[in-house]
Amino acid sequence: MENQSLSVKLSEGFWDNVLRARDESWRRFGKRIFFYAPSFTYYNNRHFRPSPSSFPSISITGSRCSLNCDHCGGKILRTMIPAETPNRLIDVCVDLKRRGAVGCLISGGCLPNGSVPIGRFIDAISDVKRRLGFTIVVHTGLIDFETAKRLREAGVDAVSIDIIGSNETIREIYHLKASVEKYAETLKALEQSGIPFTPHVLIGLHYGNIRGEFEALKMISRYNPSALILIVFFPIKGTKMEFISPPPPETILNVLVKARFMMPNVPIVLGCARPKGDHRILTDTLAVEVGVNAIAFPSSEAIEKAEKLGLEISFSQVCCSQIYRDISR
Repeated sequence: MENQSLSVKLSEGFWDNVLRARDESWRRFGKRIFFYAPSFTYYNNRHFRPSPSSFPSISITGSRCSLNCDHCGGKILRTMIPAETPNRLIDVCVDLKRRGAVGCLISGGCLPNGSVPIGRFIDAISDVKRRLGFTIVVHTGLIDFETAKRLREAGVDAVSIDIIGSNETIREIYHLKASVEKYAETLKALEQSGIPFTPHVLIGLHYGNIRGEFEALKMISRYNPSALILIVFFPIKGTKMEFISPPPPETILNVLVKARFMMPNVPIVLGCARPKGDHRILTDTLAVEVGVNAIAFPSSEAIEKAEKLGLEISFSQVCCSQIYRDISR
């Protein structure tokens, strides 16, 4: 069937699944939605205007990444504030605090083994937490139990990690000599450490195609994540995939539906990385229709759809990983 509010053609059976997923989400989490707009991406509309310095992103490797993945090529790192030593990280955070920041995302490029070299920064992160009271989210690559435990002890508010469910994608897109099992080991380490963790699944990572996304969801569902964040491939100029089209919105909707049924008790977020323009408008609107719990940098149309559905709406200037905390209040 074609639902006029969505402008995409969905079979009657599939639309029934969308409504079932939405009812499940509303029943477990309430008829509400959270919208996030941290300052690492410009966002401004009549609904919400966050501070331009509330929650920036920092790279502990500058623009360096050993993997040079096909979809990113290190380009995203260049949009972050560089802080390549622990002392520099502290200085950057102190300056951010002066300018009104309430927290930050700490990320960086990967080493050849798929890990982000976060270990030597953990004492600095602990110092920032203690002195500044920041909300700190760390986006790591592959991670072991000891590092995860140290991050928990430092007071990190959440660890985000991209999870891949295809060995072929790990090799061909990430250029990483690892396997799906290494990602399972990372999820196990995070769960056992007790730190809040919010796995990301990038829909369409394999040259715009679906390959391993559902396997990634199945893997994540076994490790009790704090929240699930779904992001969508979009082409970045200057990368090997700059001319590749993102997956269509109805494909993203299908992943959202399957994710809800696999993880009924886990908050689900449509994260910040996704295509812009008409694609984003339709994707965001579909996400609201399916009962997603949060959207980062929502289109105005998605906010208006939430209003029409009678949802309780909350806006926040921090990272969308904090949905696990916000939704429990």
